[in-house]
Amino acid sequence: MAYQPRLIIQLARGSAVERQLSANAPPSVASGDVVINPGPADAKGHLEPPDAGQVVLSVPSPETLTREAAEVRRVIAQAGTNVEPLVVVVEAAEELRDDELAAILEAADHSSRPVILRILRDA
Repeated sequence: MAYQPRLIIQLARGSAVERQLSANAPPSVASGDVVINPGPADAKGHLEPPDAGQVVLSVPSPETLTREAAEVRRVIAQAGTNVEPLVVVVEAAEELRDDELAAILEAADHSSRPVILRILRDA
């Protein structure tokens, strides 16, 4: 069976969060538990729409991931056993802190499906 990361972070290539994670990779990124997947952005710097995935939650900023950690965990745990990845959308972010990353990683542990954190644009 192929290795599957606990979390995939999709963000616009050259975004503030990509620069932050590249400059100071958290342990979960360095270990391979989290994979950073930079993608193309439109003219305004917004991440282009995904090809696949089931959006289970959309939040305005990464801070919501820690403030509403129980809700994040609930929607991921109750999403069913389909094979399509589960997607949590963050509308805008300048950085992704360790506690925010820990909240989504903990929630991802409650699903057998891949989990994607999509950061649409810089704040």
